[in-house]
Amino acid sequence: MTADTAATRASAPSRRPLFRRRSAIPGFGLTMGITLSVLSLIVLIPLSAVAIKAAELSPSEFWAVAFSERAVAAYRLTFGAAFVAAVVNGVFGVLTAWVLVRYEFPGKTLVNALVDLPFALPTAVAGIALATLYAPSGWVGQFLTPLGIKAAYNPAGVVIALTFIGLPFVVRTIEPVLRDAADDVEEAAASLGANRIDTIVRVILPALAPAWLTGFALAFARGVGEYGSVIFIAGNMPYKSEIAPLLIIIQLEQFEYARAATIAVVMLAVSFTMLLVINAIQAWSRRFD
Repeated sequence: MTADTAATRASAPSRRPLFRRRSAIPGFGLTMGITLSVLSLIVLIPLSAVAIKAAELSPSEFWAVAFSERAVAAYRLTFGAAFVAAVVNGVFGVLTAWVLVRYEFPGKTLVNALVDLPFALPTAVAGIALATLYAPSGWVGQFLTPLGIKAAYNPAGVVIALTFIGLPFVVRTIEPVLRDAADDVEEAAASLGANRIDTIVRVILPALAPAWLTGFALAFARGVGEYGSVIFIAGNMPYKSEIAPLLIIIQLEQFEYARAATIAVVMLAVSFTMLLVINAIQAWSRRFD
């Protein structure tokens, strides 16, 4: 080996191991092993068991169960209502977080606690309370019925329930970002001639976009899998107000485990695809931060 070759090798940077970064705290292999083990036990193995159970059906039977007219109607209501509720929460969640962060007013602690109430409240209790309020003879429903508005026992009731349980996800995701946002950025925009609308559109909303997408995804995912608070206010009418989780429960009560697993697999595939798209958009938006 010549002196030039030795010098070249000595000056060349050492190759770092793949998928590994230098850290002041050792133990990458141990922590990664624990992470994968826990993830497999809690998530991967149960989901694999559902897929294996659904595989007991032949392809034609799987297709007939997964995409029957009743199942498609349940999918449409479940994902559609979850999407609408997430959009509503995305709007009012930002307003709620803005008020809680930027203003001081009497009763702020109480309002802050009420935002977290859907986290602690049992879903069945939430469903009974919403049905009591929005039923045709309820406290709120009795005023909506003369106007021709039926807020319970139809798809609108599903949206109301999912909006109720999804609001904290958006508020608590956006709130830390608003706290970290400095007021001087808005003052700088105003000093440069930007009005309030320009400041909101060009300064505030772009900074909130990644957190907003995260809250939207969490609210949507929560709504897709919600069961307890929905069945009391939905009406549970096949082809009209029946959600997919209820259809799974019906199949289980009839001991049709493979059919229930089939519907669950379809919901899992659609939910994972939509969340993957949302996370991809979120990662893309962070490139411009």
